Amino acid sequence: MDFTVACASNSDTILNANLARSPLFAAGIPLHLERDAPSAAIAYNRALDATTAPVVVFAHHDVYLPQGWETVLAERLAEVAAHDPDWALFGAFGVGLDASHIGPVWSSSIGQIVGRVPMGPTRVQSFDELLIVLRRASDLRFDDNAPGWHMYGTDIVTTARARGLHAYAGALPTIHNDRYHEALQSDFVECYTYMRRKWQTMLPLRTPIIKISRSGLHLYRNRWKDLTSKAFRENMAVGTGHSPERLAELCGWSNLTTATE
Repeated sequence: MDFTVACASNSDTILNANLARSPLFAAGIPLHLERDAPSAAIAYNRALDATTAPVVVFAHHDVYLPQGWETVLAERLAEVAAHDPDWALFGAFGVGLDASHIGPVWSSSIGQIVGRVPMGPTRVQSFDELLIVLRRASDLRFDDNAPGWHMYGTDIVTTARARGLHAYAGALPTIHNDRYHEALQSDFVECYTYMRRKWQTMLPLRTPIIKISRSGLHLYRNRWKDLTSKAFRENMAVGTGHSPERLAELCGWSNLTTATE
């Protein structure tokens, strides 16, 4: 399968400790890097303009793709195309139309594998931005006006749905070696406010983190939950000092090709 991995990174240390160590790059899959973009949307649109592959995988720099990941990706996209040749997006972790969490993904920030394993591609209303697969022929682009680095996964899925296209998530085991976040910061609030205004006729929308509601009260509810659950969540986090290969081994994902034979 012809695809490119694109990443917006501001840290060579994090990049080289995670995404750049993924075995598929040694096998010849190209990695396109964007630096110093003012927002995720602008970075990813630049990547679309700079590449030509029919499929683009947008991945965070703290993501690791285990051995054989590209083979599993090809299988999952073939499954999608078998019943929806015009599919637009696919993700490693998403929120289903029924609000269920579709995975599986290891998250270091909460010390566990999240998301259920579906029996086939499952339509979603949002993605965790850790990894988004875009089919170029869908003609989708990210919203250059969207601020910051949050919720663009929900935004592009909603854009696709508004055009009659579909986004899916499925069993695409991925390591997210992300750091613990104490609470939602002002940049997250800015993104929430933008999404609430932009998609007011489509609300409510459920993201992996929060419900975007017409009233906006869920923002305050989540911030209160963050405050009261701080000690519990901090205890769950495992830190980012473990090698991604070790994390993949502990998840049983050292070689995904062998695991699926």
